[in-house]
Amino acid sequence: MKALVTAAALAATSLPALAFDPAAMSDAEKAAFGEAVRDYLMANPNVLVEAINVMEERRLADEAQNDKVLVQTHRDAIFNDGHSWVGGNPQGDVTLVEFIDYRCGYCKKINPELEALLKKDGNIRFILKEFPILTEESQLAARFAVAVQQIAGPDAYKKTHDALMESRGPVTLESLKTLAGGVGVDADAVISRMNTEEVSAVLRKNHQLAEQMRIMGTPTFIIEGEMLRGIPAQGLGPVIEQIRAAKQG
Repeated sequence: MKALVTAAALAATSLPALAFDPAAMSDAEKAAFGEAVRDYLMANPNVLVEAINVMEERRLADEAQNDKVLVQTHRDAIFNDGHSWVGGNPQGDVTLVEFIDYRCGYCKKINPELEALLKKDGNIRFILKEFPILTEESQLAARFAVAVQQIAGPDAYKKTHDALMESRGPVTLESLKTLAGGVGVDADAVISRMNTEEVSAVLRKNHQLAEQMRIMGTPTFIIEGEMLRGIPAQGLGPVIEQIRAAKQG
């Protein structure tokens, strides 16, 4: 309702200027003015729709600008935190960061497209940030993945990440033990490490960064100086090409 009232006021500004100061209106003049605005909008509802669209465009533009400031402010923590997995082409000309939750259906949905893009492009530096926010299973999976990286290294982590993304079943200690065998890591060692401070510190830092960045959902992508809160309608490829062109231009 507030948005409609504001939009109505915005639409009213397109009316011809009155010969008197609105701030100096009498009660009767205010009532007449309000009735005139109402009659105009009833006769021209498209004006209200246009005003709402303008308001939405301005809101999105403001949010995009605010996100750019957030990215710039937290660049080191985003792109060089020292604990997140880095893959793709580490010397790529564009860096893509993804905040993920292994129980996020949208993360799983976009993953095949993302992997195909990384393979096809070959010039994208890719960073994964564990951000478990949905369920207890999210926490379990993220702790397992971080523990694998700390014990067995980046290659084992990527295999674990891929397996967790492809998995459609529940995440339990038993399922993680089976997964560990499939990727060739010591299941007992990884599970013993899952609840250590070393693993907790990684997830805590990621959550703190997400809070500072006002990230509340997954997947969230950061590409160079741009933040994408969700999956872009046109896919990631065109967005990366636009950002790359702007960067080179």
